[in-house]
Amino acid sequence: MPKSRIRKKSDFTPPPAPSKQATAIRLTNRSWVAPVMLALFLIGLAWIVVFYVTEGDLPVQSLDNWNIVVGFGFIAAGFGVSTQWK
Repeated sequence: MPKSRIRKKSDFTPPPAPSKQATAIRLTNRSWVAPVMLALFLIGLAWIVVFYVTEGDLPVQSLDNWNIVVGFGFIAAGFGVSTQWK
């Protein structure tokens, strides 16, 4: 049986680059994000821990069990701030 001819594939050449120059992306200084995020996490955690340790007397006695919601609110705010981290 005769052998088939092997076709030589041409090398891939990428399409030419567009003539426009790439615009520089200016990243702003966001050094404040990590400390604020961690502070909010810790404040929320401390709020909930203090509420449980003092059996509801602290941090704000008039809020009663809503103190837990306030603590988780601080933690949620920390997650909200974390979206700004680059």
